[in-house]
Amino acid sequence: MSLSLIKTPELTYQEACEFFDYKKNKLEFQNKIKQFEKAVEVFCKKTNQEEFNKKLKGETEGAITHNFADGQYIRTAVAPKNTLVSTKIHAKNHPFFLMKGDISIFSEEGVKRIQAPFHAITEAGTKRILYVHEECIFITVHRTDCLTIEEVVAEITVADFSDLKTTEIDTKQIDKLMEQLT
Repeated sequence: MSLSLIKTPELTYQEACEFFDYKKNKLEFQNKIKQFEKAVEVFCKKTNQEEFNKKLKGETEGAITHNFADGQYIRTAVAPKNTLVSTKIHAKNHPFFLMKGDISIFSEEGVKRIQAPFHAITEAGTKRILYVHEECIFITVHRTDCLTIEEVVAEITVADFSDLKTTEIDTKQIDKLMEQLT
């Protein structure tokens, strides 16, 4: 969904409705994904899979490997077949590469099934749920001057959607909409 505020001097009612529907759907998805993560945590505790859950979230070594090269952080994740993975909230745009496997990506834009080889850009503010149909190898690359994993994670992710630095941009978009309505 995109608004043509620059090209069109007048904002249409349809464009305004689409913008607010988009924001509402995004917020609903963000709340639903938090509920999902809590349900997974509870399930893992009940089924004694807490260590496996930590591994998939990158909290332990094994499924996640880390490399640094010339101002870049490269994160490689291996996820087994028939697993669900909840990604972190990304604070910056970065490329990702599916090197092996078949996954479905659930996001506020819907569900998209992709198969290796595949690459795309993850946008800031994105958080997704992945279902792994076939074991996958997933690589992300991040521009950073940080030298430890902890520093990198603090720079490239946020704990909550409210921590994103995109709030100011959204506020300006709403101000532009209101200006055009008067």
